Parts: sequence; C-alpha cells; structure tokens
Amino acid sequence: ADFLFDIMNSFPVKGEISKEDCRENYFPKKKFSGGGRTKVIGDLQIQRAVFFHWARRCVIETQKDDLINRLLSINPELKKEISKTNGIKAINTFIGNGSDEVIDLLFRIFCNPAIDKALTFSPSYGMYDVCAGINDVELLKIPLDDAFDIDFETVKTHLADRNLKLILICAPNNPTGNIPSPKTVVRIIKNFSGIVLIDEAYINFSAKKSFTDLIATYPNLIVSQTMSKAWGLAAARIGMAFGNAALIALLNKVKPPYNISALNQNAAIKALKKSSEFLTHKALILENKVQLYKALKKLDLVLSIYPSDTNFFLVECRDANKTYNALVEQNIIVRNRNNVLKNCIRITVGTANENQILIDALKLI
Repeated sequence: ADFLFDIMNSFPVKGEISKEDCRENYFPKKKFSGGGRTKVIGDLQIQRAVFFHWARRCVIETQKDDLINRLLSINPELKKEISKTNGIKAINTFIGNGSDEVIDLLFRIFCNPAIDKALTFSPSYGMYDVCAGINDVELLKIPLDDAFDIDFETVKTHLADRNLKLILICAPNNPTGNIPSPKTVVRIIKNFSGIVLIDEAYINFSAKKSFTDLIATYPNLIVSQTMSKAWGLAAARIGMAFGNAALIALLNKVKPPYNISALNQNAAIKALKKSSEFLTHKALILENKVQLYKALKKLDLVLSIYPSDTNFFLVECRDANKTYNALVEQNIIVRNRNNVLKNCIRITVGTANENQILIDALKLI
C-alpha cells in the first residue's frame, strides 16, 4: 500500500496537469470547428446538417427498444442494410463512429509518427489537419487549380516519395462543393503505391457516380461515406468505409470495440429501411437548392456561386467578413471561408422558409 501511495504522490495533484505533461503533438496547431459544432446565436442556423422529421422518428423509435442492458459491437443487421443500400458486400464494408473515425484509423494504421507523410488538397475538409496533427504525421497540401480541380502533374512529383503513405481526396469537396475529375483521381490511384481515401460525405446529394464502383479494381482505394448529411443522422455518428476485404479487416482490427452505441446503430437501421422517405426528402432539399440558387443570383452582393454537387453553395461576396457579421447580427450563421478563399462564404440549403429568411437578411446588407 505504501508503494502505491508513493507512486500516486509522484504525479501532479488534480488541477496541476498542464500542456507540458501531455504528448507533444497531442494538441493540434489549429482547433477544428465542424458544422455541427457551430454556435447557434439565434433560432436559425442555415449552416447545419439536414435533420429530417423521419430521421427524428427513427431515433425516438429506437429509444423504445430493449438494447440498453447489452454490449453490442457492430450489429450484423446494420451491415446488411448498408450493403443492400450501396450494393456492396458486408465483407467490404466497415462501420465507424462517424466517417472521421475512418480518417483517424488510416493515419494510425499506415503512417509512422514523425516519419511518414500524408497528402491532401487545399482548401478541403479541416479534419485531415486535425488527424495528421494528433498522429504526428506531416500533411502535404497541394492547392487546387482555379476550377477547384486537381492538377495531376503537381501531384505526380510527390507520388514516388517512399514516406508518403496516404492521400486524402474529398469528393464532393468541402467547402468548394465540386467533385474532382474522376480521370485525375484514377490516375492518382493507379500511380500511387500507398492508400487513397476518397471522402464521399456529401455524395448522396450528387447525381454523379460514387467511386465505390472502383474498390474491386484498386486494392489501395478506400471510400468513406456517412449518415450525417443526406440521411440526417449527424448526432448518431454512423460512418462507413468501403474497400477490399484486407483493408476492411485492418480497420476492424484497430477500431475500438463498442464505440458505436446500439441505440445509434438501431436508429441507422430504421432510417435505412425507410429509403422511400429518404429519397422524397432528398428530392425536396435538391428542389430547395435550385430555388436558393435562383434567389442568390439576384443579389447585388453576390459575385459568384460555384457549381455544387452537395447541399451547400460556395458563394463569393463583395465582402465576406461584412456579410458574415451582418448575418450573425440577424441570428443567422453561415460558414465564413474568407481565410481560405477570398470573400467566400458557404451556405447550406435549408427549408424553403429558412432560405427565404436568409435571402431577406442578405437584402438588408
């Protein structure tokens, strides 16, 4: 007992632990603020994941099920429903605690800390920076071209680097909204010996084909998706990845057990079984997107609206900071991307009423 007390007394008492006591790279250089974490100042937040009424019902129905008293890893029924929805075998499907877990696991599995590198494109999803920083992996960033596409010749110079182990491609890209040229993406996959992740968080809003069609052809390809966007289950944290069986087995081997609650899995199962309702609500969002685009085009402060394969628009304004701050004063939150794309804001499509409130507010600026 005295020995244990000596050990305990050798550590700082509660309240004295500081940043210096932690692993050096534990604190990312930049704090990540996702759409779901944006502070809501008033009762309207245009920038947010869509959460349908039917998705809410899935969660409420789940609370009635007798699942609380049992530990559950991944429910086979969830894999079955995801496989049925995506046309991909269960052996090629990974279920994660949000698709962010997929990103983190790939860094942990394939990149040696302080030795290996990863590569992505700029501007893109901020979580790549966070995962690279926490895992002590250098993240190379290649700027997208003027059309927000990937220049293969610029990428090509890095592909032979033996320490480059992971390439991350966001398609559709956040915040630009477009899908990079499929031909260029395939060239990267073919000419790279490491792992290529294609992050398809917003793919359900696009009419273009998913890159999951290629997983049987390229063993180094993994495609991630989520139920946080079009499926409206952001708080349930259900992500997925698709790849060859060997890649999926590695993800499952490293993934912590029981980190997706049975309640959340059951909510996802119920949502997947309501596919007709999902398609109806998605069609409504896409129709609202068309109407929002037309309304934005008429505004003097809007200089450009970039093509979008998502449920949001990247909008170039005369003054992004002024526009953002003026909207905040009217209790409306959008994403200010001026720090990465000059005078650009990102606006997520809301309900018809929300979109009209936004347009009316923009007219007052």
